[in-house]
Amino acid sequence: MEPVFFHRHAADEVFVDRSVSKYAIDLVQATRHPGRFGLEELLPTIGLGASPRATLNLVRGARSLAVLRGRTYATPQDVFDVAPEVLRHRLLLTYDALARDITPDEIVQRILAKVPATWVSPRPNPGP
Repeated sequence: MEPVFFHRHAADEVFVDRSVSKYAIDLVQATRHPGRFGLEELLPTIGLGASPRATLNLVRGARSLAVLRGRTYATPQDVFDVAPEVLRHRLLLTYDALARDITPDEIVQRILAKVPATWVSPRPNPGP
């Protein structure tokens, strides 16, 4: 099997916990409704936030990164690490932001610094 197809198939098999999906959703929602995440200062800078498709791409990127890191499961850190590449070109900035030389990268970094990742502790196996 070609290496690219192998990795694509491997990425499709990566486990994604609800906490990882929730983190991806929260990051995208923060681009659309920054006030809900304590980022009111971004309201005048974001004209249009990322679409729901960005959430799917954050998870897809996290899965791929997990494969490259030798894991069969994705973590919130994987989402965090791919977020700048996924989100930067999905933001439409306002004229106010452009006039103040604010870049999409700056906005994404502010969001990543403020939106907490949701972690789930593994439960002990209850046994038979």
